[in-house]
Amino acid sequence: MKTKLLALLMTLSLVGYGQSLLKGRVTDENDQALPGVNVLIKGTSQGTVTDANGEYSLNSVTPDAIVVLSFIGYTPQEVAVGGRTTVDIKLVPDTKTLEEVVVIGYGTTTVKELTGSVSVVNGEQLTALNPVRIDQALQGQAAGVQISSASGSPGGALNIRIRGLSTNGDNNPLILVDGVPYSSDGLNALNPSDVESINVLKDASAGIYGVRAANGVIIVTTKQGRKNTKPSLEFSGYYGVQQTTKKLNLLTAREFAILKNEAFAAGGQAPPFLNANVGNGTDWQDEVFQNAPIQNYNLNLNGGSEKSTYSIGGSFLNQEGIVGGTKAGYRRYNARLNFTTELAPKVTLQSVMLYTNERRKTLAENGISSVLFNTINASPVATPYTSSGDYAFLEDVAEVINPLAQISNTFNESNVNKIVGKEELTYKINNNFELSGRAGYNYAIVDDKTFSPLVYYGSGKAQNTALNAALDPRTTEIATGVSIPIYNNVTETRTSYFNYNLEAFLNYNRTFQEFHKVKATLGASVFADVNKSLTGTGYNVPYNSNDFADISATDGTNLLNSTSSWQNESRLQSYFARAEYGYGSKYLLSALIRRDGSSNFGKNNRFGYFPAVSAAWVVSEESFFNTGLIEFMKVRASYGVSGNDKIGLFRYRALLGGEGVYPFNNQLVNGVAIGTLGNQDLKWETTKQTNFGIDLNLLNGKVEITTDYYIKKTNDLLFQPDISAISGAYGAGSSPPWVNGGDVQNSGFEFLINYNDVIGDDFRFNIGYNLTTIRNKVTALPAGVDFYEFGAFGVGGGTATRMQVGYPMGYFFGYKTDGVYQSAQEVTERGITQAGAQAGDLRFVDNDNSGTINFSNDSDKTIIGSPIPDVIMGINVGMSFKGIDFSATLYASIGNDILRNYERQQPLANLLSYKMERWTGPGSTNENPRLTTAANNNGVISDYFVEDGSFARIKNIQLGYTLPGTLTDKIGARKLRVYVAVNNLATFTKYRGYDPDFSTSSPVVSGIDYGFYPQAKTFMAGLNLNF
Repeated sequence: MKTKLLALLMTLSLVGYGQSLLKGRVTDENDQALPGVNVLIKGTSQGTVTDANGEYSLNSVTPDAIVVLSFIGYTPQEVAVGGRTTVDIKLVPDTKTLEEVVVIGYGTTTVKELTGSVSVVNGEQLTALNPVRIDQALQGQAAGVQISSASGSPGGALNIRIRGLSTNGDNNPLILVDGVPYSSDGLNALNPSDVESINVLKDASAGIYGVRAANGVIIVTTKQGRKNTKPSLEFSGYYGVQQTTKKLNLLTAREFAILKNEAFAAGGQAPPFLNANVGNGTDWQDEVFQNAPIQNYNLNLNGGSEKSTYSIGGSFLNQEGIVGGTKAGYRRYNARLNFTTELAPKVTLQSVMLYTNERRKTLAENGISSVLFNTINASPVATPYTSSGDYAFLEDVAEVINPLAQISNTFNESNVNKIVGKEELTYKINNNFELSGRAGYNYAIVDDKTFSPLVYYGSGKAQNTALNAALDPRTTEIATGVSIPIYNNVTETRTSYFNYNLEAFLNYNRTFQEFHKVKATLGASVFADVNKSLTGTGYNVPYNSNDFADISATDGTNLLNSTSSWQNESRLQSYFARAEYGYGSKYLLSALIRRDGSSNFGKNNRFGYFPAVSAAWVVSEESFFNTGLIEFMKVRASYGVSGNDKIGLFRYRALLGGEGVYPFNNQLVNGVAIGTLGNQDLKWETTKQTNFGIDLNLLNGKVEITTDYYIKKTNDLLFQPDISAISGAYGAGSSPPWVNGGDVQNSGFEFLINYNDVIGDDFRFNIGYNLTTIRNKVTALPAGVDFYEFGAFGVGGGTATRMQVGYPMGYFFGYKTDGVYQSAQEVTERGITQAGAQAGDLRFVDNDNSGTINFSNDSDKTIIGSPIPDVIMGINVGMSFKGIDFSATLYASIGNDILRNYERQQPLANLLSYKMERWTGPGSTNENPRLTTAANNNGVISDYFVEDGSFARIKNIQLGYTLPGTLTDKIGARKLRVYVAVNNLATFTKYRGYDPDFSTSSPVVSGIDYGFYPQAKTFMAGLNLNF
């Protein structure tokens, strides 16, 4: 008995000796802790995940056990315990991305199994870019996506174009945030630090969203917590200084005096300056531009238990303008909650809520009468202030006012409160079926206020609201012989935007016999949009001061006081289905269809069907594919139909308007007429897109290559063709009906290559390059319509752009030039009549070969440029060594033209310095015409005013240092990184204007520069601190 007991004790002792507690810490390549790493004992179900400090512990681990570690974005590792009780492990970033998850709408897939064309910007790229606003992160990162600035002012809009201009209307893509349509102010209101990834659907993959997907789809996924992780607190922040990226080369005071004397003399007028030595003068750009601070701070808390996860965030951004300072300031507050919990073993609830408060002040930013337009054209001889310190009047140039006074007298404010969120319930029926229901909402209240004080900028200025310098009010006649004064006024508007989206969808996922993988989605959706607005204007604000600018403080009995309101509602009802099949991860097929019904269209075309199909062949899975260089190769093809219903409300209805009075029995009687004829056959624009692509992985996943060729045809564009007034409509104040009748085609090639490598244990390097070519052409217009004209050149200079079959949308239309006449003899001997031409004038091309340059009609005009680039590209570089990291991004646009339209054609307006190279006599120059105040045709729209708008810009450079874990552990932190960065460091371009990277929201006038507010160059320093 004693012997058996002794043997049992020895056995238990050996077992206890052979199994022990194993613990350790998991870090990244910078020795920073990695929370949430899966740690598993190979061959068993025993495992855990690392905590917020990257630490783990496992009981009863045998000495010969093997630990398996896996974490998204890192290469899985197997480590032998070898009898140790402490095993610290460093994970290496994964350069193989075939299993990376891609969001495709109502589901996900992997890069390997993706059959469509999707661009992805992940969290690591967002950190390197550190954008002020999230849409800036797409520029130069995603092939096929063109981002341009509508205004570089704080909070200013960006224009997003996916694979070119598809319509003469709204070209903005559909934006979804965690599955919820995100409208009103686009991506500007989102906090970049809240975003986990951005997926851009460009081809048939966007078809799942049907009528709203013609311009592409951008899916933003916000950050979520991870299960079984301790709370992790992350703080990030930066402070920076902004300045203008460029000053225009304008004439100095002395150059101005010399050239103006010459112009006046040539025009037969007395020179305005008796002495060209007029002193240093005023550099108006130095007066207007200023260094402006910017600061941003973010706080995020993430974590999770066995059944729940949470991610909570808050941020603050404050940005002043490089023009106007706080008068053009922007403040943004963000709060975010993303919470997921298991209500029952098979039931999961996800709750997302995003709150944004934006406060923005604006100046006149673009166009004639903007601050920069006045700055460019103001006389350098004039002074900003009088001897008494008041703002001086600029009397020399009509409609040009003192820009400093303009800034001081401008009071525009906007306050936006916005909540976006969803409640999504998912029931996992079994291993194959999953049912989801989602209620999304988007609610915003926008309060706008504009105060217009009594101001006087000098004699005859259209911007004057006062009669004279004493600020006496002007008067207006409200009845025969009855006039009242027009005092200052304040206008306040409250607009509410509300939409909700109710969706239900069933997902099916099953693999048969290990080779046949089937996925399917079946769903329905209801979307409603309800908006309303109320505006009031009150006159006679006390003390002519913005401090008292409130309607309640105005004169309530003033007869000019006014109120107005509007409201509208639209709905969309949809059903959709998608099926996916994969055979052995080798042959992949996806097909979908969506049926949409929109209240924006009449009963004859209210519903539409939008199908799509895509397929892929993973050639590298074939037995015959045996190459050491290429380990993955996939060929893709897709075709899909999507729609565009962004046409405004009730365009199919006959609307009242037009004439205000009718004559009856020789008496005028008040009434209304049909202002717009109805069209019950109006239907949505339809985009049909074909895509072919190839995906390659080389050198053990270090090199990724993606190429796509696309043809994108949009049919049934919406127009308002001219009709005769005898039809009973289209009289005074009326407009023609909307009809479908235009087609546009975009085609191009996309190329993306990324190289990622880890050299040794410490050096990581990556470089990426993407290129997109764009060819845009109008292929049809409504019957009987040869072209449409848009835009304006100068003041009274006629239209500037056209939309015409066979040409790119919004091309510049004007005269071509052939140098400068060098002598009067050349004018005579040329044999072409050009009215008023003299030596030194531009030589215009006789386009119609009539022998006469026609300035009274368009017969000699032709295409003189296009705002659409031939190529856009981006280069991204990143590297890290031990704790040091570096990244840089370059973006380029090549082949686009810009129409220069910010120079005022006035005798005493300032000029750009290139005018110093004007024609002064035979042989002096063949490029720039003479200067004269006499009437001439040198200012008509021509290719003389069209410039090459190609540019390359260093968008971002960032240098950071992450402190070693041994130091951060001492302060209780998991990670501490400090960095310095520069945004928009340098722009390489031949364009003379402030910023070639601009466009307007209208696609047909997108390349006309009226004096755009430039994007700022920003120097910043910041830190990232994790606990």
